[in-house]
Amino acid sequence: MTSVLDLAPVVPVVVVDDPADAVPLARALVAGGLPVIEVTLRTPVALEAIRAIAALVPEAVVGAGTVITPESVTESVTAGARFLVSPGWTGSLLDAMLTSGVPFLPGVSTASEVVALLERGVTEMKFFPAEAAGGTAYLKSLWGPLPQARFCPTGGISLASAESYLALPNVACVGGTWMLPPDTLREKDWPRVEKLAREAAALR
Repeated sequence: MTSVLDLAPVVPVVVVDDPADAVPLARALVAGGLPVIEVTLRTPVALEAIRAIAALVPEAVVGAGTVITPESVTESVTAGARFLVSPGWTGSLLDAMLTSGVPFLPGVSTASEVVALLERGVTEMKFFPAEAAGGTAYLKSLWGPLPQARFCPTGGISLASAESYLALPNVACVGGTWMLPPDTLREKDWPRVEKLAREAAALR
């Protein structure tokens, strides 16, 4: 199973309010060089958006974010999600992710959570909320005792700070929203989304 961490340096974290935006938004991100797209389950239309992207933008690797229940694991995979991301994890959620058949990134913010996942054979994780939880300094300190863990930091990361995260040996990619400014989404300015995606894709 190919690691989702190795597909792109930046994973856009997308909140879709209007299902009609899903396909043009995904196409703009892919055109800008960011094919891995995390659609968060924060809105009632999120699963519909995932279904549309999976069906109509085959070059995109669409996943589901904010997965917090075993039921949402099943719903997301059924909708076409090719990977799963959670802000944190529990035993039942991890069990569901392990049996989902798709790659997943359970969220962690402490060394104990990392160790607990390593104990279950999970080495790839989301570090969240990255900036609030200690940022690059915290991740750097985890590298010494826990070098087998690989991270996708998400939360408060910008174009300016992403490079410092990507320079760390235990960071494979970062998640972010800076290429999706709210005004740009409101105006459905897909060319600008593509331009900002291209800047992000050039980070590594």
